Amino acid sequence: MRIGIVNHDDKSIEIISRVVSTMLENRIVWTAKNGKEAVEKTAGDRPDLVLINLSLHVMDGIYAIERIMKENPCAILIVTDEVKDHSRIFEAMGRGALDAVAVPVEDISGNIKGGEDLIRKIEIISRLIGNENRPKKGEKHKPRELSLSDIPMVVIGSSTGGPKALAGILSRMPEKLGASVIVVQHVDAQFADGLVSWLGCQTRLKVELAKEGMHPEIDKIYIAGTDDHLVLESDFVFHYTEEPKEYPYRPSVDTFFFSVKHWPVKGVAVLLTGMGRDGAKGLLELRKAGWHTIAQNEKTSAVYGMPKAAVELGAAIQVLPVEKIADAIIKRIKM
Repeated sequence: MRIGIVNHDDKSIEIISRVVSTMLENRIVWTAKNGKEAVEKTAGDRPDLVLINLSLHVMDGIYAIERIMKENPCAILIVTDEVKDHSRIFEAMGRGALDAVAVPVEDISGNIKGGEDLIRKIEIISRLIGNENRPKKGEKHKPRELSLSDIPMVVIGSSTGGPKALAGILSRMPEKLGASVIVVQHVDAQFADGLVSWLGCQTRLKVELAKEGMHPEIDKIYIAGTDDHLVLESDFVFHYTEEPKEYPYRPSVDTFFFSVKHWPVKGVAVLLTGMGRDGAKGLLELRKAGWHTIAQNEKTSAVYGMPKAAVELGAAIQVLPVEKIADAIIKRIKM
């Protein structure tokens, strides 16, 4: 990939460049020291990937991301020293950034710490940008006799721009929705707790991490919380699985959507903004299984990848702007 680096600190640019240079398939095409320069350089020579810090002079990193995605969209990875400021990270992801990772640092011995994490993120994004052949997902869950639950379920998959879209939808949910909501957002595990806290401030429903062995409860929102894939097994509780290991989307929307086909009550499945095609096939399977399926429309999507793929497959019964999705969910649940 052709990569641009944006950071106000010369030392950080040097360290990031050293890390990127270890990946022979990638090359740095330019560097920028402020947001305005990043927007201008992206316009003049759009790279495949921009590695951008949020703390920038002249133009803030969040606004720079928004400008880039509107004017010359490309993949953006936040490489920041603000990893604990989850609100800014999620705001940046809402403007179009794919993911976030801490800036690698050099210790007193000259060794780089955090370089492996950056390399891993770049490799994942490289695969997302390409049209990789995703492994086939066979159905291996079989329903058992229902005696546990008849809770309606709302399942939501999202990626680039997802946090902002989720906040808009969940903020419109009533305190007594009458359903359990499970969200699979492409986000690194280190930011999952922050996403839970941030979304918890946007909605009247209780938001928590989906933990191994936990049973979904009514009027609660559960967020996939690890880099492994969340699934609902035939015992009706949450589990995490490494498989498929080579799947670039982690946690995978498709893997979760396939796993809930056995759920006794046919609920509502929603696929929001995001790069790639994750969730499209799973949404189609849920539609075939009798679920009500919704895809976000192009105009309100930060990146019209995942919902577009779903629409092309005929997986969505409704294609809606993000501001109308909550009402559609509520109407269906209350039927």
